[in-house]
This record gives sequence, C-alpha cells and structure tokens, in this order.
Amino acid sequence: MNPAGNRLGGAASPYLRQHADNPVHWQQWSPRALAEAAQRDVPILLSVGYAACHWCHVMAHESFEDDEVAAAMNAGFVCVKVDREERPDVDAVYMNATVALTGQGGWPMTCFLTPDGRPFFCGTYYPKAAFLQLLSAVEATWRDRRDEVEQASDHIAGELQSMAAGLPSGGPQVAGRLCDDAVAAILRDEDTVHGGFGRAPKFPPSALLEALVRHYERTSSSRALDAVRRTGTAMARGGIYDQLAGGFARYSVDNAWVVPHFEKMLYDNALLLRGYAHWARRTGDELARRVAGQTARFLLDYLAQADMFTSSLDADADGREGSTYVWTPTQLIEVLGSDDGPWAASVFGVTATGNFEAGASVLQLPSDPDDPGRFERVRTALRAARLTRAQPGRDDKVVTAWNGLAITALAEAGVALGAPKLTDAAVRCAVALVQLHLVGGRLRRASLGGVVGESTAILEDHAMLATGLLTLYQMTSDDVWLTTATALLDIALAHFADPDRPGRWFDSADDAERLLMRPADPLDGATPSGASSIAEALLTAAHLGDAKHADRYRQAAADTLQAHSALLARAPRSAGHWLAVAESAVRGPVQIAVACDPARSSLLADARRLAPGGAIVVGGAMGSSQLLVGRDRVAGADAAYLCRGRVCDMPVTTAEDLAAALAR
Repeated sequence: MNPAGNRLGGAASPYLRQHADNPVHWQQWSPRALAEAAQRDVPILLSVGYAACHWCHVMAHESFEDDEVAAAMNAGFVCVKVDREERPDVDAVYMNATVALTGQGGWPMTCFLTPDGRPFFCGTYYPKAAFLQLLSAVEATWRDRRDEVEQASDHIAGELQSMAAGLPSGGPQVAGRLCDDAVAAILRDEDTVHGGFGRAPKFPPSALLEALVRHYERTSSSRALDAVRRTGTAMARGGIYDQLAGGFARYSVDNAWVVPHFEKMLYDNALLLRGYAHWARRTGDELARRVAGQTARFLLDYLAQADMFTSSLDADADGREGSTYVWTPTQLIEVLGSDDGPWAASVFGVTATGNFEAGASVLQLPSDPDDPGRFERVRTALRAARLTRAQPGRDDKVVTAWNGLAITALAEAGVALGAPKLTDAAVRCAVALVQLHLVGGRLRRASLGGVVGESTAILEDHAMLATGLLTLYQMTSDDVWLTTATALLDIALAHFADPDRPGRWFDSADDAERLLMRPADPLDGATPSGASSIAEALLTAAHLGDAKHADRYRQAAADTLQAHSALLARAPRSAGHWLAVAESAVRGPVQIAVACDPARSSLLADARRLAPGGAIVVGGAMGSSQLLVGRDRVAGADAAYLCRGRVCDMPVTTAEDLAAALAR
C-alpha cells in the first residue's frame, strides 16, 4: 500500500511548503506517520532542514524534485519532512544520532528510522546517484537483514540515552575565579590576526562577545576588551556583514570573515545587535554604534512583519547563492558612473579577479572612507540597484524564542543608541507575540501569517521570551510584562525542570510528545541553550518579582548555574552565554532602583546607560516595584539605590556619584 501523496500543502512552515509540490509523498512528523510505517512494515526516511539552508535546496533540486528518486522513496519508505526550526526537539534527537554515527552533523540531515523512531543509519547531504544507491541498500538491508537493523537501532538508542544521562554534573563554585579561568581559556583560542575564535568556518561568537564585555566591566581586563574590539571590528568590516543594508550572514567560510554563507538569521542578528549595542554603550566605539544602528534597521526593514519578526533570508536568489550581494568593477561603474564606480571599488575591495565566484566580490569595508557624504550617496545608490536584482526568499515563520531575543536586543539598543523608537518596536513585538503565541495559558513555538502553529514551545521559547519581557518591564514599568514573564517562568519550573536533579532542565516539556529521548542539551551554540537562557531569566526575575517568588527564582538560578559550572571549566567556548550569566551573578547581580518619575528622570536614563551588562534597573515612585519598596526620593531629588546581591550602598542623586559607586 502506498501513501495517499504529498501532505505538506497545509503546513505551518514555509520550509515544508517549499516541498509541497515534490513528487515525494512527504508528510509531517506525527504519530500517524509512525503508525503508517508500522502498517506498511517499512522504514521511515526522515529529512530535516530549514528554509534558508543552501544545501537543503541543492538536495531538493537534485533528488526530491526528481521522479526517479521520488519513486524509490515512496515505494520503500514513509517519507517525513521536518523543519528543524519548528520542531527543534525532533531535530535534536536525530542530530545527536547523526553526530554519534558520523562524527559530524549538518543540514540537510537524512536519517533512516524503524517505525517506532529508532535510528539505524544517518547522514547529511547526498548527491542524487549516491542517494539512489543508499535507498536501494537500506531497503535491501531492511528486507533481508532485519535482525542487523534491530541490533543497530537498539544500540544507537541505548547510546543516545547514555549520552543524555552522562552530561557533566556540578563543578567548581560559580565565582570570579571560575569566570577568570574561563576567559583565559577562551582568549587562548583567539585568532588575534583575523578576529574570532578557532578556525574556518567561523560563526559570529555573539555570546562570547557579550560575556567578554561583561568580564571587562567586572575586572577592567584590557585583554578581554581587546578581543571584543578585534573580533567585532573584523566582522563589521568583512563580507559577513552586509555593507549596504546592515545585518550579518550566518557564518564565514574563511578565516578572515570575507566570504559568507549568505543566509541571514533573525537569531544571529538579534544576538549581535545586543552585543554591538553593549560594546557601544560601554566604550563609545563609533563603529560599534554604527553597526548596532544598521543591524537594528535591518531587522525592522527586512525581517519585520505585523510587528513581529520573521525567521531568515535565504542564502540563494534565483537558484544562485549570494547572487544578490556580489559585485564586479564593471557593475559598480554601470550603477555609479566612471567617477564613483572605481572609487567604490577601492572602498569596498572589489577587484577584477574577485573574492567570490566568476570574478565577483563580496563587499568589505577595510577602513572608513575620507568622504562620508560621498560614501552614503554611493551606498544608497548601490542598495537601490541591488533591489532590482532577484531577492532571496524569506522564511516568514515567527519563532517565539528568536522574537524574544529581538525584544531584548531592540530594547537594550534603544538605550545604548538613544533611540526610543527601537524600544517601541520591542514593545509592539511583545504585544503581538504574547497575544498570538500564548494559547490557553501555554506557549506555542511558531506562527505563520498570523496563524499560530500546533507545535508546543520548548525551554528556550519560555526563557528567551521571559528575558525580553523582563527587559521591557525595566524599560516601561508596565506590570503586564512582569506578570507575563513570571507566569512563563512558573510554567518552565513546572514542566521543564528535572525533578530528580536540581538545576537541570529538559528542552521539551513533560507533557509534550514523547520522542525516543527527551532532549536536554545545555551547550550554547549559534543561540544560547535553553538552560543558560532560563538561568538568565530566573536571575533577573528573582530581583523583580514579589517576595513569594523571589527566593524560589533565586534558588533555581543558583542551582542552574552550579549544575552547569563544569561547562565553564571544561568547554568555555561552548558556554558563552553561561559565562555572561555567571559574570552577572558573580556581581550580585547589580541592581539599581531609581526613585523618580520614569517619564522625566535624567538620573534613570543615566542609570540605564551606566549599568553593566546583566544589571537590573528599575525606576518609579516608592513602592512601585519590589526594588523600590521603602525607597523614596532624597530631599526632593531623584535617588538611585545601588545593590550587589543583598548588599546595598547609600542612595546617590547624581550620575557622577552613581558612576563612582559602580566603579567600586
């Protein structure tokens, strides 16, 4: 019996809809798919990818749109397509299996499973001929050597369970020494020539940059700040950064940040916006300030939709990777003329030989030109000309966690850049997101076109949205954000915390769909882990919520940091956000409560500007928040109350005195 046909037409994921016209009889991950495989007595062919993935498109064109390949897939397998961004839980389980079996992972991910979901063979991208051979071999093995398949799948399932149980437990005390040692280890891996850490391909180390700025604020370490400056400058001047419209690509294929993999992700740009804004606020660096402003503009101009933010821009346009973004000297002259064209080529490093394919160049900005007015005129003209080219597709899926990152970044950038409209955008996003994604008191993972999907939210969704809402509460003094954030944290504690191991967290809820294993990955990657993100949210909420919640949140945050301190000791480059949260925790965290009229207080504005990363800043009348209970203006003047943990200074009434107190 063959399945009825392709069932992706009504999917809530643009990535799945991209495959709705394939001759493959795709369906979404569901108990129905597993049941169908059991009924037909065939394996499941699981293919996982995402909309902006270049090699996912390549495999789709070569194999999934091909009638010969589709016939083989349909005859021998139940074919299941998964958007890793919509179902990160499914992706996590089978990516662990892929890495365990092959030593590496990536997308597209191709896994063969028994009807009950146990993997027995995994890989990534396969060219058409190799994929046809693989399909034939797997089908024959399933038919003729079933006992070997069962043994392999049992062994792999057991290994995955062991991996989940074998995560580091506990470690050194979370204190300044642990953070200092982690930073020293990270700096030993710095590429001091090109910036960044490790070798190509190079991914933007957004969490590490934020952590290093926080470390500098605690210790005044010039080495930490120098590393931020080198990496931040190299990325901002390289091809990984869009020199015409702002925004960062997902990674660079080379050591020097010259040639990117051109897809642009919301999460990268939200995290980097936060990092560059913090760097600019702390040092006044003009490049950091400019890049933060342009990256915020990129979010608003290219990813915003109905007040929320979509997921990504594709790497490809019209089937060619990077074609929207690259230039030749001739093309520059055609757009700018014989005077500005050669000048632009020298400014942006565009040469006759090129640094990309077919003699084209990715634009870089090795140094700021001497004529800013001319530069802006050229940028504007090139940006307009670029819009006449084929444009990359956009994944319009709205992901809760990544919008939480955007809310935090825009609100903090509003302070750093003196741009309250960015904070206003963060508020609008939060209003729309909570209204759509919070359904019956529980959070959903994603929506498309104003229709929320069925996939339940995971730990990172609760944590990153809660952090964004707590940031807005500090900026606006609107209690609705605090109330909603603490409700999300209570859900997280009830459904994601490991009841047997204090401080440990699962990435999926206890009442979510049961998979082969319950994902629980504490390592920070391209985005902070759910566990490190919940630690940040809990640490903040402990000082903002009412007394009933404060001790519970404070203890949960401390347990979470302590349970994962081994990551900072053993693998600090994979624990960048853990380090950022730990740096804040070691300082108390810092709390500044300003007794004032929030709408008119210059002291409150100064407190937000002067506060270190991860600090908690509130303003309002006496008693208007937990941090302002019993705290009033002093002799008619606005007063700032500075505390570190539970140790507080005397109130101050001037920015100078506050700066001096923070420096102690």
